[in-house]
Amino acid sequence: MHTDFVATREAVVLLSGGLDSTTVLALARAQGFCCNCLSFQYGQRQKVELDRARLICRQHKIKRHLVLRVDLNAIGGSALTTDLPVPKDRSPTEMEEAIPVTYVPARNILFLAHALSWAEVLGASDIFLGINAVDYSGYPDCRPEFLAAFTQMANLGTRAGVTGRPVQIHAPLMYLSKKEIILEGLRLGVDYSQTLSCYDPVADLACGRCDACTLRLQGFEEAGLNDPARYVENDPFR
Repeated sequence: MHTDFVATREAVVLLSGGLDSTTVLALARAQGFCCNCLSFQYGQRQKVELDRARLICRQHKIKRHLVLRVDLNAIGGSALTTDLPVPKDRSPTEMEEAIPVTYVPARNILFLAHALSWAEVLGASDIFLGINAVDYSGYPDCRPEFLAAFTQMANLGTRAGVTGRPVQIHAPLMYLSKKEIILEGLRLGVDYSQTLSCYDPVADLACGRCDACTLRLQGFEEAGLNDPARYVENDPFR
């Protein structure tokens, strides 16, 4: 990532350690923001993503990286927080048929609420996240309508919002394909070998078969590139 600027504006960046959120971090930094990264331990089976988020923050000397615990596994209702099987080997058409079992109920609402709270404390008026409505994953909380409604609510229900410091929530990947996201990240110097997008990793290796892996691999293929991430089937150390 480029570092040849002096950041003057504080922002909160939701960082999962995956391809999309790491690209968003690069975009926010390139725009001159001083990025404060927020990650969550929410009872997810892919908690190895937090190790990647920490690594990314260390590599790029992020000033603040806050990891909050939200026990969504106690609520359940998702294959990411319970022992329900993660769907594998699905086509993009199958992914569009219904909201998948990997949807975590109200997750983005909860994550954004925490980001909003921290932003108020930091005096930050900007929040960045990596939701996307093009490479469809079937999640209702990744739509532009949701983001617009949440932003309106945020500015009605916070001290900052009602005293003339409205928050802006940025989703710069909203209308980009996975291919376009990858090419933009590479332009900004993102090292995608450090990211993990998998819903069902084996240790620290991506499964290569879940919806997240399928969309990621398809994006690299469409860009004419090999995905540098380590997968179960191609790991040289196995």
